[in-house]
Amino acid sequence: MPEITVALDWFETAWRDWSTLIRLGLIIFAAIVLRIALLLSVKRIVAGIISGAKKGTGKKAVASSDASPLAKARLVQRAQTMGSVLSNFIRWTIYIVAVTMILSELGVAVGALVAGAGILGAALGFGAQSLVRDLITGLFIVFEDQYGVGDSVDLGQATGVVENVGLRVTQVRDSSGTLWYVRNGEVVRVGNSSQGWSRVVLDVPLEYQTDIAKATAAISNAASQIALDETLAPALIGTHEVWGIEALNGAQVVIRLAQQVKPEKQDAVARAMRAQIKAALDREQIKLATGNQSVYVEIAGKAAQ
Repeated sequence: MPEITVALDWFETAWRDWSTLIRLGLIIFAAIVLRIALLLSVKRIVAGIISGAKKGTGKKAVASSDASPLAKARLVQRAQTMGSVLSNFIRWTIYIVAVTMILSELGVAVGALVAGAGILGAALGFGAQSLVRDLITGLFIVFEDQYGVGDSVDLGQATGVVENVGLRVTQVRDSSGTLWYVRNGEVVRVGNSSQGWSRVVLDVPLEYQTDIAKATAAISNAASQIALDETLAPALIGTHEVWGIEALNGAQVVIRLAQQVKPEKQDAVARAMRAQIKAALDREQIKLATGNQSVYVEIAGKAAQ
């Protein structure tokens, strides 16, 4: 019928004229919907992790964040950092794919643009390779949980407590209060004394003529007093160990004591143990080595100093 033929011709002409715009609209609509859906998913996952860390619910939260507020803050920061990285990756991936499809629909030679962008990217990467190295290293530090907020670390360039972990720099405050900004790409080794457990190791230097058995008993009894302290007892892991003579020379005998503790209590336990050992040695009249060299000479069967 003539009417049907005219209608079909009109739809065909309209589709030919408007098909490009329709496809462009569909591409933009799909990109927006996909971006919103993926970003909301990442946001919900990160919010769930943060909520679990703050409430202390769930097996993972109990295992990883109930130990201390610093551990909770560390988990929150890791979740936020990973969420930020994933969000940026999703945005830029969708943007690049959508722009590429739009240019292809408009008849632009996308291959030539991609080749040019590759050359430009290589040039920028070569010129900013230190920045790229910092960012990549920062990602591995976060993903591998090498250290986090509140950890006591030795990064080679700086030693102290981590206050912030970024993708480019790590902030470490040392014992004097100085805040160090360490580029992640310059971190070639990490000594972390806050993961899992720490150990208090005390070397007690005594005079050479000291009765070792008596001194060992006094040091051991002093260390046992820490377990009676309601404040410090929860920080102890297992019982203390007197490892014995660590060093021996003509001036002194060094006895080593070790106690496994929770990492955040290492310094407090060490200070308390030193105080107890000092008091115990005073009671037993055992003298610490002064550092002065003593020389003993055998004269006619008698030892002379």
